[in-house]
Amino acid sequence: MKPQAVTGVLLLTAGGLCPLIRVPIMGTWNYFGIDPFLGGVYYFFVLLAVWATWKNKPGTIRFAGWAALVWVMLSLAAVWFKSHDLFGFIHFRKLINLAAGMVKYKWGWLVIIAGSGILITMRRPVKPIAGLSLSPDAVN
Repeated sequence: MKPQAVTGVLLLTAGGLCPLIRVPIMGTWNYFGIDPFLGGVYYFFVLLAVWATWKNKPGTIRFAGWAALVWVMLSLAAVWFKSHDLFGFIHFRKLINLAAGMVKYKWGWLVIIAGSGILITMRRPVKPIAGLSLSPDAVN
């Protein structure tokens, strides 16, 4: 297992449990507070990254990082549209924007994006060419 992958997986795991949005009366919500389906799909990608880290598969680790990042962007858009749709019963546009503006994004999104970025930058290990030694004390 690579330390970079383990760090990324830990950040993704913690990021989903961090506060993601703050709704004025209801408090702060994490991924499962926003929507259990969104949280379930997100943690499926986290489990995929854990499995790929365990099996040492850098391509799958990168895929899980990209999938989590895309899912987070879709979740951010869903939260924005849902907050503007929630107050659709108000017939004045400025009041809708004021009420939707009370829903605040919190710092948990940054933790998730950082974990995804770490997983995305995973590289395949360099394999030495047969017969060629890469150690500095080897003299040809």
